Amino acid sequence: MILTGSQIARERESKRLVLDPFDPGHIQPNSYDLALGPTLVHYTDPVLDTRRENPYVQVPIPDDGFVLEPDRIYLGSSVEVLGSNHLVPVIRSRSGAARLGLFVHVTADLIDIGSIGQTTFQLHAVQPLRVHRGDRLAQVTFWRTQGKVTLYDGKYQGSTGPQPSQIHRDAAGAER
Repeated sequence: MILTGSQIARERESKRLVLDPFDPGHIQPNSYDLALGPTLVHYTDPVLDTRRENPYVQVPIPDDGFVLEPDRIYLGSSVEVLGSNHLVPVIRSRSGAARLGLFVHVTADLIDIGSIGQTTFQLHAVQPLRVHRGDRLAQVTFWRTQGKVTLYDGKYQGSTGPQPSQIHRDAAGAER
C-alpha cells in the first residue's frame, strides 16, 4: 500500500521514516520531491566492468548548471537523507524531468527497508540537458511491507553524496 503525501508527513513526524531536510512544499499527493545535491560522479573509462572498481571523477555542479551528455551515466545524489525501518522507499523521476528525456533512477528504484542515507540518482539524458544543484528531479514514495522484515545492512548504508557502483565487491565475494 502506497502512502499519501499527508501520511508521509505524519510518518516523518512520528519518526517512522527519515526525510531530512524536510520541506512541506515538496509533498505531493503520493510522494515527496527530492532535490539534486551539489556534486556529480561520472566514470572515466569508455568501457565499464562489473568485476573491477571503475575509475571515476567527482565534479561540483557549477552555478550555471552541468550539461549531461547522452550515452553516459552520471551519478548524483539527493540533498535529503531518507529511509525507514518500517516502510520501503521507491525512487522515481518526476514527470517534468522525464518530459525532458531525463531518467533519474535508471533501473534500481527500490531502496531496501532499513537503508538510510542520501540516495544516489542514476542520471541518463536522451539528449544534452543542463541540470542544476537543488533541482527537484526525483520523487520518493513509501510502501508498507507484509511479512517478516529484515533490515538492510549493506555496502551503501549511510551513503553521503553520489556512490559509484560496488558490484565488483559482490563478484569478488562469490569467487572465494
